[in-house]
Amino acid sequence: MLGDSRMTTRVRIQRLTLRRIFALACLFLVTLMMSAPWATSQDEGGVPAFNAGPPPKGTRLAPILGKDQLWGADAQSPYQTHAYDLAAKIPTVLHQQPCYCYCDRMGHNSLHSCFETTHGARCATCLKEVYYSYQQHKKGRTVPQIRQGIIKGEWKQIDLEAAAAVN
Repeated sequence: MLGDSRMTTRVRIQRLTLRRIFALACLFLVTLMMSAPWATSQDEGGVPAFNAGPPPKGTRLAPILGKDQLWGADAQSPYQTHAYDLAAKIPTVLHQQPCYCYCDRMGHNSLHSCFETTHGARCATCLKEVYYSYQQHKKGRTVPQIRQGIIKGEWKQIDLEAAAAVN
C-alpha cells in the first residue's frame, strides 16, 4: 500500500509537470504569434503604406494636430512641437510618403497619419521623416523624389536637435 501511495504521488507530480510544460508551450506560441508582425525585419518588410498621389479633388485630409495639442512626453523637446508646425505646412507631401516605423500595421496609410495623432511626437522615425520631407520640399524636390530618398533611408541622417531650427 505504501508503494501504491508513492506511485500515485509520482504520477501526480508527472501530470502536474506536463501541465506546466504544456501551459508554458501554449503561452510561448501565443506570444510568438502576437509579436510576429512586429518581429519582421525592416529590410524584409518592404516599403510601408503610402498614397501614390495627392488626395482626390474635394477630399480633405484629416487635420495635423496643432502643437498646442501636445503636452507632457509629447512636448518635451522643441523638435517635437516644431515637427507638427512643419507637417501642417506640407500635408499633401506627407500624405504621399511611407513611414518606416511601419505604423501602417496599426492602420496608418502614410506619414501624414502619424501627425494626425500624438504618435509622430513619440517616434524618432516619424520625426526624422517629417523634417527630411520638409527640407527636401523646400529644396524643390518632387514628392516622388522625396519618397525615393525616404525609401533609401536618407532621413536617418537627420539630427533632431539641430532640425528644430528648420524653418
